[in-house]
Amino acid sequence: MSSSTGAMRIRVRRSACLPSGFQSCGALGWRRAGNTLEVVHPFEHRTISDARMVESLSRLVDTGVLTGQQQFESAAVAMIESSASTVARSWQAFYENSITELRSGAADFSPVHRRARSLIAGHSVLEVGCCFGFFALQCADDGHRVAACDISAGAVAHLRTAARHRGVDVDAVVGDALALPFETNSVDTVTLIHLLEHLPADGVAIALDEAVRVARQRVVVAVPFEEYPTEHFGHLQRLSTADLHRWSGQIGMPRAEVFTDHGGWLVLPADQMSPRLLAV
Repeated sequence: MSSSTGAMRIRVRRSACLPSGFQSCGALGWRRAGNTLEVVHPFEHRTISDARMVESLSRLVDTGVLTGQQQFESAAVAMIESSASTVARSWQAFYENSITELRSGAADFSPVHRRARSLIAGHSVLEVGCCFGFFALQCADDGHRVAACDISAGAVAHLRTAARHRGVDVDAVVGDALALPFETNSVDTVTLIHLLEHLPADGVAIALDEAVRVARQRVVVAVPFEEYPTEHFGHLQRLSTADLHRWSGQIGMPRAEVFTDHGGWLVLPADQMSPRLLAV
């Protein structure tokens, strides 16, 4: 699999061993040939998962081999699609293995999803900024009525296919967190799980306002605490508990709950306020 990111072309393939001329970096091997970065990985349909893909590619970022969000995402997709005999089988295995790891606790992100699922109020859930939709699929497995949206049409298409393979219903649509394509008071719980760090400060205000507009009972926000925003994940803000309290104060909600658990959390009882554009 190969893709082009500006002047740099990225080519990724599966290899059981490190080919001659490649440098080792964790589970991966790499070499540069002109304007092409070649990456080899050992993952096949039994071992490919989101956690393993992210961990291995993050090592290439740490060593300066991969730079920026576009290169990281291009390499990630190419790694996934080269892990099995067909692209379709590769994506199916990626979803199955990733959700298994999240459910079992093997993935680093497991505690975040477990806590978020425990905070759902009511029977219907909207995941805003769903990306691949692992959280939405787990909620559907749990018996909730689930909707999900993301600005990436490709991610939404993969989520729809994964839901069909798992035999669950997820209303996955292309949608912007700043203008949600859902009716007012139409979903019990709206989640923004590791989304707001991707937005500029004025975008956070609009996204929270939109989530409150759609939610009937609760808005659940989770953010990572980082020393610096992670560029290859597309993070724009370094957030802390102070930011969560500030957002709560802007909303004017004394019952809003702020706490830490593998990052920061803000839980808004949406039925206690009227939707309005928040002051930055």
